[in-house]
Amino acid sequence: MTEIVSWGLLYYAFPVLAPRISSDTGWSSVAVTSAFSVALAMSALVGVPVGRFIDRHGPRLVMTAGSGLGVLTLVVIAASPNLPVFIVGWAFAGIAMAGVLYPPAFAAITGWFAARRLGALTTLTLVAGLASTVFAPLTAATYDQLGWRETYLWAAVLLAVLTVPTHWVVLRRPWPQPVHVTSKEPEAEKDYTSHVVRDTRFRLLTAGLTLVALAMYAALLALVPLMLERGLSPQTAAWVLGLGGLGQVAGRLVYTTLARHASLTVRTVTVFGLVTASTAVLAVVPGPVGLLVAASMTAGVGRGISTLLQATAVTDRWGPRGYGRLSGVLGLPVLLATALAPGAGAVLAEVTGSYATGFAVLAAVAAVGTVLTVASTHGRATTAGRMRPLDMQVGEFRRQS
Repeated sequence: MTEIVSWGLLYYAFPVLAPRISSDTGWSSVAVTSAFSVALAMSALVGVPVGRFIDRHGPRLVMTAGSGLGVLTLVVIAASPNLPVFIVGWAFAGIAMAGVLYPPAFAAITGWFAARRLGALTTLTLVAGLASTVFAPLTAATYDQLGWRETYLWAAVLLAVLTVPTHWVVLRRPWPQPVHVTSKEPEAEKDYTSHVVRDTRFRLLTAGLTLVALAMYAALLALVPLMLERGLSPQTAAWVLGLGGLGQVAGRLVYTTLARHASLTVRTVTVFGLVTASTAVLAVVPGPVGLLVAASMTAGVGRGISTLLQATAVTDRWGPRGYGRLSGVLGLPVLLATALAPGAGAVLAEVTGSYATGFAVLAAVAAVGTVLTVASTHGRATTAGRMRPLDMQVGEFRRQS
């Protein structure tokens, strides 16, 4: 419940409200979305020390404090008298995100659950995947009645009531003591990971995933402005965004079956092909609404599966050896691309003259990223990651925390 609320209010409310904030305040759309990019960048940077703290002390303090900070930052954002205060508010909201979104929740599950860990992780990602479905339409309806500032004030109230006491009361179980390992990594292991990083396939994979992430999340956060440009009402545009969450959940439900019966190349083409095709359809198809919803849900399927596909990218190609270090190197540019995505969509719309043309550019970027990622699949690949993607995902979250 706290993950749905946190994702819905700190993340998915923004793409619904961003066009209204820009219109009401006179701040440019690029400036408004850049503030959200600052939040995502802060979340990525703070996530490392937050994970280390959870590893030593458990999630209770972090997630409770993150919820409390989230409440304060939403109040600051709502009351922002000018753009600099608005940006500062989002910067601190990014710190709050690092304390309440998926990484700390995954760390909590990984630390407390043993035999039921995979089921718990799967349940969490499936249910929290509905955050946009619930909160995008709710945010739009609240804005119609109150305006964007009051909407964020009510979001602060909901976050305070539903997450702060829940995190403090529920996350009380004794935290397992961390397993201590020697800090000095064997030279052979360092040599191995350095060799993999220099591998052409690793560079292709990194570049491909980065480009796809940039296109995928820029399209997600620019979807509501695109729908408004198409002539849809704000409420309908919010539903188009929100129903994409159903596709995200559906994608995660079917991925395990896909991983067992399809090769790495086929999986990569299928998943990132869906991202590219749906972005292209949104760029060129003006309606009807049902077709736009279908394209949004297709994009959601791609987003939902891409999280799991990235989690197994290293093991699918090089096996589990050096996984922690390699996944860290691989994930850094992808996180930075995700942070740049909100501003990228707005900048493309200004440069090209419309969000539709911007989506066409994003589709081309996704296509290039797909080709690069597919090229990285050629060569020797192990089956460990392919057969048990969620197991490897658990391993990734443990190492990140």
